[in-house]
Amino acid sequence: MRMRKSLEAIQSEMAKIRTGKATTSLLDMIKVNYYGSQVPLKQVANITVPEPRLLSVQPWEKNLIPEIEKAILKSDLGLNPSNDGKTIRIPFPQLTEERRKELVKLVKKMAEEGRIAVRNIRRDVNEHIKKAQKNHELTEDQEHDELDEIQKLTDEYIEKIVKILAEKEKEIMEV
Repeated sequence: MRMRKSLEAIQSEMAKIRTGKATTSLLDMIKVNYYGSQVPLKQVANITVPEPRLLSVQPWEKNLIPEIEKAILKSDLGLNPSNDGKTIRIPFPQLTEERRKELVKLVKKMAEEGRIAVRNIRRDVNEHIKKAQKNHELTEDQEHDELDEIQKLTDEYIEKIVKILAEKEKEIMEV
């Protein structure tokens, strides 16, 4: 369903936002040059969180360490990896209050875009239902039931977006 896809898109976008806590999902979008092709980092290395403010990346092949560091530095995450020859460590500095407020504004904007997407889907489906009723494919009772059902789904997905936003806001503001 299209509403579910909108919700999943919001979740994945918000997962990319750095909150000061280390989480492996931050590196999901990073691709590494692996013998000439771009491969997701998690396919060439083991990523763990040994401490709340530290990510550890252990490549399966030692010759990948420079490539992985280069990919992390090129990403727009603002991370500074360091290695000991076997493992890449990525420390997460604590966020400033100003940066936290900027991130909250950003996630609120993302959530609003998600709510708009869900409402647009509702509008499209409602138009389709009304057109079907006009063409006598649905009775008025069926049309009413379908419109009620799509409104319930819309409310449900908007509520889920609000919960995701609240969790992310809490996570960002946590010191």
